[in-house]
Amino acid sequence: MPGPAGLAEAAGAAGAAAARMLDVREIYAEPAAALSPRGREIIGRFPGARLIEVASHWNIPHLHGNEGNVDRWVRVKRSTLVLGVRKSLPVRPNGRSADWIAPGASNGCAMACAYCYVPRRKGYANPITVFTNVDAIAGAVHRHLTALGPKPEPNQCDPEAWVYDIGENGDCSVDALISENTADLIRAFREWPTAKASFATKFVNRELLELDPRGRTRVRFSVMPPGDSRLLDVRTSPVADRIAAAGDFLAAGYEVHFNLSPVVVRPGWEADWAELLRELDEVLPAAVKARAAAEVIMLTHNRELHEVNLGWHPRAEEVLWRPEAQQAKRSENGAVNVRYRDDLKRAAVARLTELIAAHAPWLRVRYAF
Repeated sequence: MPGPAGLAEAAGAAGAAAARMLDVREIYAEPAAALSPRGREIIGRFPGARLIEVASHWNIPHLHGNEGNVDRWVRVKRSTLVLGVRKSLPVRPNGRSADWIAPGASNGCAMACAYCYVPRRKGYANPITVFTNVDAIAGAVHRHLTALGPKPEPNQCDPEAWVYDIGENGDCSVDALISENTADLIRAFREWPTAKASFATKFVNRELLELDPRGRTRVRFSVMPPGDSRLLDVRTSPVADRIAAAGDFLAAGYEVHFNLSPVVVRPGWEADWAELLRELDEVLPAAVKARAAAEVIMLTHNRELHEVNLGWHPRAEEVLWRPEAQQAKRSENGAVNVRYRDDLKRAAVARLTELIAAHAPWLRVRYAF
């Protein structure tokens, strides 16, 4: 763990990051969410914001489905926050990133990655919705875990623990700038010896170093070649910062993995990924390398999101939208997406696997999707 001076420095850096990421001017809140302890805490963090009562966090007409918000895509993410009470608390099977998908404590993000699938569910605007009943979310996971009992055998998710993804529809590191939801879940999992929390992030929030997860939370830093990131990962931490943070998070008690995600196949992609893998090999401490594993996630895109992006970030679509190389694929939730053709995807995964073996042979690939 960092010492007091290091923690103070981290807190100052996190505060500056929060100011750059969020300038909340409007908070849309369901009445029960606004009156809850967590809701009052969040509203108190943004005293200058206008509070607007709404019947449902899912149905805010001029925010959700409003095509006019395309040219305000990033501004809405920075200035708008939604508070709701999560009604359904399903724990869903996964088997790739985690054994299970936990009920999310948020939906949406203040960052603006051009390939993100979550905006498709709300349409045109995708600010963070924070669910204020995090105790109920943690309780649902604990009941599920108790019913499971110990993990009977190892799998690629983890050799011993049941792994629960707690950030499927958002970024827990950014959520921690707004409320204690992420911290509460990390604290809950550190008391459950048969489980681990897991979340992917593109934002370095050093306040998380203070939470003492005791090895029960896996942080998956998403990385891609810096040129791709500058084009596609809008408002995220630079890739170099994510890599540099890995050692500090391991020292603070997190398990640290990496998402090689998304892999965008375009001219020069192999050379750029080779350079990134060499950087990982050169920069990461030996302790991180000894424990690291990776997920390889090929780009998935969507026609509706393509149309949205043309309204605010058309340059991204020059590499994301390649009909000659992509095919339709129906997702688990019924959406019709596009992925690389099967033959192209197989060749790209094989080539990236070769690059990992050549430049970062210590990096175990848990799965490729």
